[in-house]
Amino acid sequence: MADKDLKGKRKQFINSVGMGTVNGLLDELFEKNVLNQEEMERVKCENATVMDKARALIDSVLRKGPRACQIFICHICEEDTHLAETLGLSSSPQSGNSQNTTDSEVAFPPLPEDKHDQNPFKILESVGKVLLTGVLQDLVEKDVLKLEEAEKKKFHDAKPGDKPRVFLNSVRQKPKEAGQAIVQTFLNTDKHSTSLEASVNNMPGPAEPEESVDALKLCPRENFVKLCKQRAEEIYPIKERKDRTRLALIICNTTFDHLSLRKGADLDVAGMRRLLTDLGYSVHIKEELTAKDMESELRAFAARPEHKSSDSTFLVFMSHGILSGICGTKYSAEGDPDVLAYDTIFQIFNNRNCLSLKDKPKVIIVQACRGENLGELLISDSPAAPMDSTSQMGSSLSQVGDNLEDDAIYKVHVEKDFIAFCSSTPHHVSWRDVNKGSLFITQLITCFQKYSWCSHLEEVFRKVQQSFEKPNVRAQMPTIERLSMTRYFYLFPGN
Repeated sequence: MADKDLKGKRKQFINSVGMGTVNGLLDELFEKNVLNQEEMERVKCENATVMDKARALIDSVLRKGPRACQIFICHICEEDTHLAETLGLSSSPQSGNSQNTTDSEVAFPPLPEDKHDQNPFKILESVGKVLLTGVLQDLVEKDVLKLEEAEKKKFHDAKPGDKPRVFLNSVRQKPKEAGQAIVQTFLNTDKHSTSLEASVNNMPGPAEPEESVDALKLCPRENFVKLCKQRAEEIYPIKERKDRTRLALIICNTTFDHLSLRKGADLDVAGMRRLLTDLGYSVHIKEELTAKDMESELRAFAARPEHKSSDSTFLVFMSHGILSGICGTKYSAEGDPDVLAYDTIFQIFNNRNCLSLKDKPKVIIVQACRGENLGELLISDSPAAPMDSTSQMGSSLSQVGDNLEDDAIYKVHVEKDFIAFCSSTPHHVSWRDVNKGSLFITQLITCFQKYSWCSHLEEVFRKVQQSFEKPNVRAQMPTIERLSMTRYFYLFPGN
């Protein structure tokens, strides 16, 4: 029976299906009266990831019995042959005896394959659609055209029949090199039928960006609209994507005249740039600045006219640090006090000096030192660190490894709608792996990717803090400071 066959493929289906096929199945099952409007919306709106949607969908169909399962299987075999082969599904109803076969024939209308047998042009149309979709899928998966993540998601989420159109829209926006890349891809493909068949059979299934460890989970449009209506008085208003001009600034100092090189900082910059871009911000990066230069860049950034049509901003600082501020590139403990005071940052962006960001969230993230305590065999981002380790941190830090360096900061008074997230508590170090980047920034990016689709900013930051409770990363404790937000700030990625 179809329900038994499908039940045996449940786990594999959840792990293999793409969003385009899920949407196609929902439409098919709704059209065939297997699912009603409420059931279809529940699958779409109450589940964030493709895997969650797939799990809810197949469980709903299994509860409906053999007929629903056969319609489900037939659609997969007709519209996603790669998935059908992966699951080992056949659109022909299976049965145990002749009586069951007769019952199945009465219960189900003629399958699409029967019609194709009567019309050879239908066979050609079906094969052509599958082949074209498969080739385009391969181009996207191999990143031949270097598509943006949003373009890839559109392609993966599209129904199989819509994929060529979505792909074409992306290609039209690319330069001549895109066409050359496609031509070269086809030239490198063997034209013999055996090679072509192998290529189609080995075609990878749709990507699962929502489940990837390095991809941002997107908030479903339905969730965004629903939450904005239900909690309109509790959350910061979000401007429509087409109308807003979000800006973010990253300042990173890596090389200093008198301090050590901050190895691994480039990884932090690249990770934060990608994250903020995925969240809809136009990211500006400034590097190797003195305290005076940092202040000048901040004032210029605060004066940008785009803030008027923005709904928020991010300021990210990565450098050596002392208790009172962020070190410039000329800092010397014995000579030049090249330090950007934290109070200066808040003064530049307060409601008196930056009216364009009045009543809008201003998020400050700092990876730098807040103290001079460090563990043995570890390199400090504090310019003048003693060689002893603290009793509170030494034992746990010794388990982290020799590739870590430390960072930290201190914060002063702030005004309304600010939130500052610091890499460690006052007077303590924070750590940076010279090969992977700082522990704080790494965990911050991961938590944004996993939770920002459904959690407000403070909750995302709390997830970062919780990640440092684990024994293998108990080297520091990030802190939320000078919180003056009067509402919850949801980022609603993808909206």
